[in-house]
Amino acid sequence: MPPKAKVTKDMIIDAAFNVVREAGAENINARTVAKKLKCSTQPVMYHFETIEALKKAVYAKTDRFHTEYLMSAKNPQEGTMLGIGLNYIRFAIEEPLLFRFLFQSGFAENSLLEMIDSEELTPVLSAMQEAMETGMEQTKKVFLTIALFAHGYASIIANNSLEYEEELVASHLEQAYKGAVLAALEEA
Repeated sequence: MPPKAKVTKDMIIDAAFNVVREAGAENINARTVAKKLKCSTQPVMYHFETIEALKKAVYAKTDRFHTEYLMSAKNPQEGTMLGIGLNYIRFAIEEPLLFRFLFQSGFAENSLLEMIDSEELTPVLSAMQEAMETGMEQTKKVFLTIALFAHGYASIIANNSLEYEEELVASHLEQAYKGAVLAALEEA
């Protein structure tokens, strides 16, 4: 008789990530994750003492997934920031349950203002800084303006309150970006 397949911590995180993606974060529990893995709940509870600990691990995986998504511009637009902003909104369209988990579940440990200095945001800010040819402080100010603008659009779309029209959204993002860059450069 072959030995039973071992359920690893990473397998559990991946299964819980898929639960969030398909049914929402509120459906993460030992049973739903075990069902995805076709195992008992024992391995889930062995690797994670609490469901809260599992959710934190899934949140971190979702955050990394989101960052990778942002940085892989589909149909790259003129300008890095516009591409990142549109990808942020596309993420809300294509992955609404992951978007809600990241930004609307109250699970985030940091606010947007605290997040600006996080390690996870470094690739986004570095790409923007290079494209804008400005200092990091100006880049952060522009990022905050665009992030708030894009987040508003993405939240409304993720909650089915607005239909996505890429040309209109791109035009609004570009206007907000230009205004934010001008304001940041004036302050410099």
